[in-house]
Amino acid sequence: MKILAVCIGNAERLPGKSYKTGINKHAISGGVLVDAEGLLGDAICNRKHHGGVDQAVYVEGSLTLDWWSAELGQTITPGTFGENLVIEGLDNTMVAVGDRFIAGDLVLEVTSARIPCATFAARMGDPLFVKRYTRAGRPGIYCRVIEPGTVTAGESVEWRRFEGARVTMPEMMATFGRRLSAEDRTRYLAAPIHYKLRDSLLAER
Repeated sequence: MKILAVCIGNAERLPGKSYKTGINKHAISGGVLVDAEGLLGDAICNRKHHGGVDQAVYVEGSLTLDWWSAELGQTITPGTFGENLVIEGLDNTMVAVGDRFIAGDLVLEVTSARIPCATFAARMGDPLFVKRYTRAGRPGIYCRVIEPGTVTAGESVEWRRFEGARVTMPEMMATFGRRLSAEDRTRYLAAPIHYKLRDSLLAER
């Protein structure tokens, strides 16, 4: 596997929206420093719902973007979904919480699935895209930064799978906002899930 694209965005207003967003990302050349807060120079406008240590880097697999290109009948170029990294040969549906992506010194750890929002729908120019994305069950991947480093397109990537019970990205999307069974809650808490989800699951006990 390798890094197919590294993408960052500027703070911009989407048509019909009054607020700024960094969802419009574009692929860049050269290395980019990635620290605990994400890629240097990448705009994150709404930090209540985006960014932070457990959503520092957003990853898409090239196989998933290929699927969306076929589904939508148009080429989904790197950055279209607001992702920071595109990993060649990766299928999002196979990724689970705790999996790690290692590129040089950079170590990322998967924390949660991408849940679509109105800004994403506006970016795609389709008010029904949130439902379409959810039904597809191929959510993007949020990661925390375990070890900072510089990332460059073309760089090799190691995918190291979490050795514990697997909580996949499609499952996380399917259970979002729902009360888990005691068995599933225990399994989720045994994985290095996003701290906000961990706090909400602990509060249910």
